[in-house]
Amino acid sequence: MVVVDHIEYAGAGMGPGQTVVVFGAYGHTGRFVVAELLERGYAPVLVGRDAEKLRAFGQTHAGVEARQASAADAAALDRALAGAAAVINCAGPFDATGGPLIEAALRAGIPYLDVAAEIEANLDTFAHFAERARDAGTVVLPAMAFYGGLGDLLATAAMGDWTAADEVHIAYGLSSWHPTTGTLASGAVSSRRRGGRRLRYTGGRLQHHDDALPTLSWSFPAPLGPQPVIGEFTMADVVTVPSHLAVPEVRTYMSAVAAADLAAPGATAPAPVDERGRSAQTFVVDVRVRNGGSERRAVASGQDIYAVSAPLAVEAVDRILTGRTRVATGVASAGALFDAPDFLRALAPHLKVELPN
Repeated sequence: MVVVDHIEYAGAGMGPGQTVVVFGAYGHTGRFVVAELLERGYAPVLVGRDAEKLRAFGQTHAGVEARQASAADAAALDRALAGAAAVINCAGPFDATGGPLIEAALRAGIPYLDVAAEIEANLDTFAHFAERARDAGTVVLPAMAFYGGLGDLLATAAMGDWTAADEVHIAYGLSSWHPTTGTLASGAVSSRRRGGRRLRYTGGRLQHHDDALPTLSWSFPAPLGPQPVIGEFTMADVVTVPSHLAVPEVRTYMSAVAAADLAAPGATAPAPVDERGRSAQTFVVDVRVRNGGSERRAVASGQDIYAVSAPLAVEAVDRILTGRTRVATGVASAGALFDAPDFLRALAPHLKVELPN
């Protein structure tokens, strides 16, 4: 559970115009985050370990500062974060980058956010940094992305005035899934850390298992309708949701076509199809919360799971830096830190959201 205290930032109330470091700025998701920061009036600082990629990306953003740093070099990270109001980590595998970046953010006394979908990396963040972040008077927000963050916000909004529920079910209806190299690398790290076993969240705790994953049918809202899904296709929501909601069962599902794409040999990266650089991929996230004989539902739909992680992360940064948060310091998930319905409605340019009345 997240310990509740009051957030105080020197920059609270300032918002746009402040400097936000983007670590892994030239990566697939990082590019979307940089563009979103610029669109919202922030001053991104481009940071990454590869000098040539950083230089090439920097040339496409005249006047935007770039600073080279790797997660393995603490002094370089300190220089990279100097003068920043916050840092967004977009560079996986987060098993390797998360800890060092959080350490640097704590030394700088600034908020840290990441877009990690790695279950083990997110667990590490909650386990190792909660007390230290509270002591530093700052916030650490993991999984502030499509996986982990969006599902948590939807589940929190669906809970409404319920103080507890029996089950949370989160179904991902993706039209396809062309994974980035970062996604594949992060998946390999997670698989190695759990010894090739799978995870489920049941009975109020995470459990490893070797059971085969079932194929089920899920009735998504129209126009998607019933679709085959892979049951217990466990994502980062099993970390974020139970970190603050009293729910003993959290189950996630993935559309069978997307799961097949992810597992296919030689899977190809997303290809841009519009002026924003988004792929043609569409998605529906269908969240159902059950309590006794009652069920509440929250749904979000949109285009490109990687692109939509940018407005999720930047909206979070904006709310933290302008003081629009719940009273929490330390490590907190999106649902714990923000007014979930208000946050989701603010994403209207990027997401279609249907929430319970």
